[in-house]
Amino acid sequence: MKLISFSTAKGPICPGILFDDTLTVLDLSANGFSSTLEVIASGTGRTLATSRLSLDNVKLHAPLFNPPRIFAIGLNYRDHAKESGMEIPTTPVVFFKLPTAIIGPGEPIVLPKNSTQPDYEAEFAFVIGKGGYRIAAADWREHVYGYTIVNDVSARDVQFSSTQWSMSKCFPTFCPLGPAIVTADEIADPHALNISLSIDGEVLQNSNTRELVFKIPELIEYLSSITPLLPGDIVSTGTPPGVGLGRNPKRWLKPGETVSITIDGLGTLTNPVVAEQ
Repeated sequence: MKLISFSTAKGPICPGILFDDTLTVLDLSANGFSSTLEVIASGTGRTLATSRLSLDNVKLHAPLFNPPRIFAIGLNYRDHAKESGMEIPTTPVVFFKLPTAIIGPGEPIVLPKNSTQPDYEAEFAFVIGKGGYRIAAADWREHVYGYTIVNDVSARDVQFSSTQWSMSKCFPTFCPLGPAIVTADEIADPHALNISLSIDGEVLQNSNTRELVFKIPELIEYLSSITPLLPGDIVSTGTPPGVGLGRNPKRWLKPGETVSITIDGLGTLTNPVVAEQ
């Protein structure tokens, strides 16, 4: 199942299910759900709704625009740690992105005036369904609702002006998300997915989730050993090599470009890049 948020021309943002085979959307607000967070927290993806809308007649938004938290994992691909000039971590490197940074597919990434080093980062993310505290790694499947794509846009000059990374990741529009949350039953092995990022057709990142240093079981066990995980929490698992920071010369985002991230089974997330006015 592909869980989405959508709107019609004059309507509010509603939760829905996307059917790729028929290019239609099932409106879950007919079942009393006001957001995808409510669907996730309910523990069910089943619906009694029968009316469908044509995909051509709706606008897709970020599939989860109000998560409780967005955990992000740094340096979680070995080659990315090396290109960043940092040691491969022995404990997950965790920072946060704010929900106010979330945008959906097709919405513009706005480059802020107070940064000259905006960077792209293709990331595979998972969404918590059943929350819990001190979850054993072996039980990870019981707690994952589904998977999605994140672009962890980063202001590198802001990031390295401090020992804390989160502020550099939280400018408005710095968390493109989507296009859907694909439920866990649709992805046989989340640790065997190709992940790539291109800008205007040029492939700049190309890897596979098998290269993750800390995989989903370890991340769930580690995070939940410190704070209870909540339904709707997003965990973005880190970026593979090929980011602008790791290139020589450096390669920063520019207005007028279009960034696309593709992950097996999850689709493609595409966003244009514009300058702050």
